[in-house]
Amino acid sequence: MTKTSRIFVAGHRGLVGSAVVRELVAQGHTHILTRTRGELNLLNAEAVNGFFRAEKPEYVFISAAKVGGIHANNSQPATFLFENLQIQNHLIHAAYEVGVKKLLFLGSSCIYPKLAPQPLREEYLLTGSLEPTNEWYAIAKIAGIKLCQAYRRQYGCDFISAMPTNMYGANDNFDLETSHVLPALIRKFHEAKVAQSAQVVCWGTGQPYREFLYSDDLASAMVFLMHSYSEEGFINIGSGEEVTIAELAAVVQEVVGFQGTIVWDHSKPDGTPRKLMDSSRLAALGWKPRIDLGTGLKLAYQAFLQLPVMERK
Repeated sequence: MTKTSRIFVAGHRGLVGSAVVRELVAQGHTHILTRTRGELNLLNAEAVNGFFRAEKPEYVFISAAKVGGIHANNSQPATFLFENLQIQNHLIHAAYEVGVKKLLFLGSSCIYPKLAPQPLREEYLLTGSLEPTNEWYAIAKIAGIKLCQAYRRQYGCDFISAMPTNMYGANDNFDLETSHVLPALIRKFHEAKVAQSAQVVCWGTGQPYREFLYSDDLASAMVFLMHSYSEEGFINIGSGEEVTIAELAAVVQEVVGFQGTIVWDHSKPDGTPRKLMDSSRLAALGWKPRIDLGTGLKLAYQAFLQLPVMERK
């Protein structure tokens, strides 16, 4: 991938895609292709095929997906499974048809079994039952991994897959109905601070462990892999550090400056007890994250504050 290669970033307005664009620009790439949802509907196979034939991208980053937290996954199982299958199928097949040199498909750590040994190693895929609260999204992502592997085996395509841990950063989704835990906590504590509330109610027990990676670090890893990785097996991308949700909430509370108390609603689901990625394969290639959780949370909160009020919802 040279500085003048034609690079398509699918999902460039999202949390990950926008970070990939920033990373590519920072590295001096001059031919970055992007399309908004209004300009290119990834659910429309004909539209996707037409775009690939017209623009002829040489490299493709697939960061476009229908995403959400526990509530969204539980309440929209058909949407999460159908739309994610359609998006990735259309992009991967179109890339094959026009002869894309290399493609990186981005998955999710939810592909691993709910009770898989920790930390999560790549070989644990399909060794047990999935977490029920997000199995629809996970099944779609597993299908994406397998599709990349199938095109590599049958057609020799240089299609790779990467599985990131929980991500956060600029351009995150702060909608309490559909967001993941960290942006939801940022918004909850901010609104409680503004309203001078006495307490913030958080879902579950606070005991599950989670690992978090700042979006710009993920983008750095993705561009690194596009240059240096070319194998059928997918590869984990994580920070190597984990915290309980309760510990995370306490840090967010401090960063936001909320003075009240935290109450845990035990009637709400916790999700998977622990999710820590084993990123030793990536580390062995020479990549490591740059932004620690405390610094990243400050950056994420500043990005939230810069959003117009209506865009926070």
